[in-house]
Amino acid sequence: MMAAISALENGASVTITEKESRLGKKVLVTGNGRCNLTNMNISSDNYHGCNPLFTNNVFAQFDNKQTIEFFNKLGVVTKVEERGRVFPMSDQASSVVDILTHRLKDLGVKLIYETKVESIEKNGNEFQITYDNGNKASFDKVIIAAGGKAMPSLGSDGSGYTLAESLGHTVTPTWPSLVQLRLKGDFFEEIKGVKIDGSASLVINGQAVDKESGEILFTHYGVSGPVILKLSRRVKEHILNGEKVTLRLTLLYDFDEVKLDKFLAGRFNMLNKKALKTSFLGFLQKRLIPHILKSAKIDNIDKKCAEVSANERKRIAQTILAWDFEVIDTNSFKEAKVTAGGVNTDEVDPKTLESKIVDGLYFCGEVLDIDGDSGGYNLQFAWSSGRVAGISSIK
Repeated sequence: MMAAISALENGASVTITEKESRLGKKVLVTGNGRCNLTNMNISSDNYHGCNPLFTNNVFAQFDNKQTIEFFNKLGVVTKVEERGRVFPMSDQASSVVDILTHRLKDLGVKLIYETKVESIEKNGNEFQITYDNGNKASFDKVIIAAGGKAMPSLGSDGSGYTLAESLGHTVTPTWPSLVQLRLKGDFFEEIKGVKIDGSASLVINGQAVDKESGEILFTHYGVSGPVILKLSRRVKEHILNGEKVTLRLTLLYDFDEVKLDKFLAGRFNMLNKKALKTSFLGFLQKRLIPHILKSAKIDNIDKKCAEVSANERKRIAQTILAWDFEVIDTNSFKEAKVTAGGVNTDEVDPKTLESKIVDGLYFCGEVLDIDGDSGGYNLQFAWSSGRVAGISSIK
């Protein structure tokens, strides 16, 4: 949509081929249906791929401030929320899609719905497009803005990669990112829906790395939440490298092991006649208590607090501060928000987004080997790269 608007505004005649029944179906689910348009804090540090610095050339031409101005001019009033996230005042992703669609129609775009591009061939100075209904059409420029593989129910089926490869491009390995983690354990059904404000880190070869803090949600298969989604890309990388991955959860921010052990000693002394499992009520989330104690290898969680040994107390403190789970895998593309990997950016001009292999061919958005953190970063790259590709294509 952004690529088409940008080309149309600069005098091009544009046709969008959309295999879904409407434009922007994936935008509709961003930001939990509110459309996290962008973030006030954008840098290449928020992006991943073989060359995250590729984004610098794109953002230098169309950044987050220009994006907000663009949408403001179309009538989208924006607001800034925590962590710099920017949303439309309407809190409706549908309003963003509607405004973009209206703009496209006002500019005279030709829209072809429910039609899939089967092949693209370059013949001389023209591209010949073959559709799944057997029809053909010719164009002097082509922009592939087909997304990745995440959320295939909304149209992202990886077909853009197939088209890119048919034209001589390399596609780096792809995997689900910003996705939930599946953990080894037999009690997740009992704690599904429990939310904690804690921290999570990955343990690789005995070393804790990539620590993130914030909301963590337990599910029937493992964990989700913003913290987990942010770690998921690196989790999958390590798994694909054949490494064992452990997720370490820290349930409390304000304690180290010595301080927590001292606190528990005082609490157990005060509640010495209470059962151990009930002594944590009012301190820890109650559905987690028996599983924390069992993970700390406490054989009898019904014993009186007075009967808890110093060694047992220490193990409980250690588990609260470092509750380890073996990561089996991430969830699939079906649940993922974005795709890691894509068209190799070494084969694309970072200033124009034109192919270095095929003249007149451009790429933008998630089809490229660029994926961002959660918080508006992926949409910002979509807007920016779409803008650059659209304008470059008519020069």
